[in-house]
Amino acid sequence: MWRGCKLSSSGSRFLGGLRSVYRGTRADCPRLTTSAVCSKNQLSWTLQIKPWVVNEYRIMWFKSCSMNFAFLNRMKSYRLPWIRPYSTSRSTVDSNEVKTFLALAHRWWDEQGVYAPLHSMNDLRVPFIRDNLLKTVANHQPGKPLSGMKILDVGCGGGLLTEPLGRLGASVIGIDPVDENIKTAQHHKSFDPVLDKRIEYRACSLEEIVEETAETFDAVVASEVVEHVIDLETFIQCCCQVLKPGGSLFITTINKTQLSYALGIVFAEQIAGIVPKGTHTWEKFVSPEKLESILESNCLSVQTVTGMLYNPFSGYWHWSENTSLNYAAYAVKSSVREHSGPEFALKGEREELRAEASTNSGLRWDHGRAGLRSLVEENPLLDRGSFAGRSCVSAPRTPGH
Repeated sequence: MWRGCKLSSSGSRFLGGLRSVYRGTRADCPRLTTSAVCSKNQLSWTLQIKPWVVNEYRIMWFKSCSMNFAFLNRMKSYRLPWIRPYSTSRSTVDSNEVKTFLALAHRWWDEQGVYAPLHSMNDLRVPFIRDNLLKTVANHQPGKPLSGMKILDVGCGGGLLTEPLGRLGASVIGIDPVDENIKTAQHHKSFDPVLDKRIEYRACSLEEIVEETAETFDAVVASEVVEHVIDLETFIQCCCQVLKPGGSLFITTINKTQLSYALGIVFAEQIAGIVPKGTHTWEKFVSPEKLESILESNCLSVQTVTGMLYNPFSGYWHWSENTSLNYAAYAVKSSVREHSGPEFALKGEREELRAEASTNSGLRWDHGRAGLRSLVEENPLLDRGSFAGRSCVSAPRTPGH
């Protein structure tokens, strides 16, 4: 019913005036929001102009504005013709976080400095990763237990966790969106010729390498990272995509509780100075329950969630059953997929597979999951792309750490 809606001439002049005003410099462009709401059953509209802001709805750009029209319960949005669209739907990097870590890039390997808790955390997270990965292999080399494994360290920073994994024999790729972090990591690994061969660093985000590294890694590590991304669900999806079927995902992060705000931000940042001010944003913290829900929805079966506690006086971490502050999670990507039924198969492929199944295997096509699984095994044409709807087969979760 809005197809015939047009702005009045006065409204057009008003918008044109606003546009001309915001052709100045960045300092001259404060945020502006205007709105007008009419009585019930009449047109209401909202004009928002927020220059220099790119939001999650992909409608903001330099000198951007949008108009929303509402009538009763119906809503439509119209972007003015001079606006250049910009999509951030696949971006997980927060530019503000990049600035924060850029200022600290030279301090990664100072074991007594701002990253001292991360150095100490290796006493927990390295064995946590190693032991769980060893459960997935039958044999391993003494001294190089992770030999032959490919690991992606997302948000590697200066390589504090990347290097210990490389020393365990793994082939590790460390990625980080901050160029200076990668330069620091590369400089530090150059002192060890063995690590120089096993570790590769790239200055990029996770979503930038998803296509080229699809189902490449035996394990993905995101330690102290998810509380810094702007789109957690996209981030987890990307982690899943680069994992091999049956691959492992390791996450350490901070729970979203009142205690984590009091101790993790007020005490650790503002009072004790354990970490620099502004390092964390409480709104980005994620609870184990929410994280597990996102993991499970991406065919990642959660095996373990366990708490971690840091003692600021001793400088050491220890495991805990309490997950109200820091915690570690271990999940495995499903290696088998079940499909909901033959009605989702592409028509041409479906007919061919029916004929092939009846002549070669004698298997009756039905809606049962067992029959479908056999068809998938015997017919390579029936791939995951042949189905619009699918569910994951998850391994049972093991209790505790």
